[in-house]
Amino acid sequence: MNSRQPIPVVVLAGFLGSGKTTVLNHLLASRGGTRIGVVVNDFGSIEIDAMSVAGQVGDSMVSLGGGCLCCAVDGSELDAYLEKLSAPVHRIDVIVIEASGLAEPQEMIRMLVASENPAVRYGGMVQVVDAAEFDGTRARHPETDRHLAVADLVVLNKTDRVDARERARIETELAALCAPGTPVVGADHGRIDPELLFDRRPWTETRGQLSFEDLLAEAGGHDHCTHEHAAYESTEFRSELALSPRRFMDFLDRRPTGLYRIKGFVWFGVPGHDERYEIQAVGRFLRFAPQPWGRGEARLTQLVLIGAGTDGEALVRALEACREDAPQDANPESMWGVLRYVDRPRPAAPPEAEAEAEAEIEAEGVPDPDDRA
Repeated sequence: MNSRQPIPVVVLAGFLGSGKTTVLNHLLASRGGTRIGVVVNDFGSIEIDAMSVAGQVGDSMVSLGGGCLCCAVDGSELDAYLEKLSAPVHRIDVIVIEASGLAEPQEMIRMLVASENPAVRYGGMVQVVDAAEFDGTRARHPETDRHLAVADLVVLNKTDRVDARERARIETELAALCAPGTPVVGADHGRIDPELLFDRRPWTETRGQLSFEDLLAEAGGHDHCTHEHAAYESTEFRSELALSPRRFMDFLDRRPTGLYRIKGFVWFGVPGHDERYEIQAVGRFLRFAPQPWGRGEARLTQLVLIGAGTDGEALVRALEACREDAPQDANPESMWGVLRYVDRPRPAAPPEAEAEAEAEIEAEGVPDPDDRA
């Protein structure tokens, strides 16, 4: 992951007892060499090499080579701690905020979307649901339905505690409560593949101190978590032809619900937009980041699509249909559907072009990222 790019901040939400900390600890144990910054709402902020279990540090200070990163934090302090974690000296790759069980995740999303810190960007909201207590949680906390409606990815945890019929019923309920296309990942004991949320670096990296993986290995608890990969399929797509921005956005809008993650780079080649566009999609969450090409680097699109129950060949065919033979002839206004999902300020457009793009996006049903928060 390029440290010069804004660090994605993922909100991990769910009511008390849903298994958020279990999911978080599994992500930490399975992270490879990725440096994860963690903010535990109403508890503290840590860098993962410091402790083996999230939340154990409380208000204490954890001393690392890069400094002390652990202090109590509440919503009003969130910006300050994100600024600390995003400092280049810490080399953080991704930040996970474990929201309090009684927190309002929508408020956190608003804060992150509105943040003026160029070093971080909102990276999506993951809602953890307790399968065994699903009905009871909704009865005790009616706001559950509202939280599910803004989730980008739902983790249906504790599936080992319900039978197949009950799980199917809950998944049907979730499909009605969540926004169309929101994927639901089943899990037991919080075990989900970290690749659904972030890229893992090789585990062989060393940093001159006992790492989290070293501690697990010494305890005999590190199995590289290969078991959870069996539920997911990975599809790769490569094209030396540019992609039509309008057809590609249509593909994203209609992607199957089992497609959890899309990552890679897209080349559109539209006049005025010849950069490569990094794409990160987690569930419904979508962001593009334009980047310059390296000297002599070939113009092409490279994508990895991760999901469950997806048809890899059909995905490739759909992406092939997005190819554009003559991108240099495309109208620059065709990029507005893509630019809506770019974090950096975009150049001003003529009012008529903006209005046309707005009308086109609404007609095609592409969700506006600002509308969800």
